[in-house]
Amino acid sequence: MSEPWGKFSDYHLKRMKAGVECFNTQKYWECHEALEEVWLEDRDDPVRNVYWAVIQVASALVHYREKNLVGAKGLLNKSKEKFIRCEEKNIETPLLFKELDWEKLKNLVFEVPEEPKLEDFQDLYHFKFESYSL
Repeated sequence: MSEPWGKFSDYHLKRMKAGVECFNTQKYWECHEALEEVWLEDRDDPVRNVYWAVIQVASALVHYREKNLVGAKGLLNKSKEKFIRCEEKNIETPLLFKELDWEKLKNLVFEVPEEPKLEDFQDLYHFKFESYSL
């Protein structure tokens, strides 16, 4: 396949459009659904860890909104593993940082402590992919 596998690219950014739009309107379950489809299709591409991180953040925020601290905490801690994996596998590119505000999202995720309270999710809950331009 001619798509650029292994590094976040325009190809991946375009595939995330529906999920990003849902995330930005706090339709977190719909974001999860849209990105899960892409995540399943790109099974052999390490960049699927980007989709996976966002899926797990969105799912954590569904639990947060429902005041389910156990579910929110568990999924957010799993998303931290995906952010780390993206770093370790050298998947991150300037495009990812620019278009998906990756550094800001990552910082907000890691600011939530391992043993959080519900209020620790508030800043993350209001995060939007403001730079996304597709």
